[in-house]
Amino acid sequence: MAKLVSKTYGDALFELALEKNIVDSAYEEAAAVKQVFLDNEELIKLLNHPKIDKEDKIQVIENIFKGNVSDDFTGFLTVIVKKDRHNDIYSILDYFIARVKEYKKIGVAYVVTAVELSDSMKKDVEIKLLDTTSYSKFEMNYTVDQSLIGGMVIRIGDRVVDSSIKTKLDELSRDLLKTRLA
Repeated sequence: MAKLVSKTYGDALFELALEKNIVDSAYEEAAAVKQVFLDNEELIKLLNHPKIDKEDKIQVIENIFKGNVSDDFTGFLTVIVKKDRHNDIYSILDYFIARVKEYKKIGVAYVVTAVELSDSMKKDVEIKLLDTTSYSKFEMNYTVDQSLIGGMVIRIGDRVVDSSIKTKLDELSRDLLKTRLA
């Protein structure tokens, strides 16, 4: 259900941004608004409080965001509160941000390696990903997991390329267990 809510509202915001030709500014506002909610847990608690009237919640949203983000975005946030979807604000904003990145052909790659990569190696990985995908830019996220032994695991969306030695050893072990000795 939460995915449907985030998709519905995220798509509505995306269509509005496209229609008004404000995709870039809406993207920046969505990221800023998400950060405001992340930095102020009390705001989420206030919006979730059952004894606070909906009109008061809308007034709080307008007081915080009016003048700091566009009127369209403030209106969007008030609609979310009016429809009691404030619990889904993070997922709605995340969906919208991901939708804009896809529209602008910005990929998000998560690269896990057994050892820390040098800057030139990181650049090589990014260039290889740009050459082998339809993206024009990447947001790269690197982490180290020594249990991989060697190689790397790259995840872009729901696609995973696993060339780690750990996985190759696991596959070899499974194959050996399947093999019968005569």
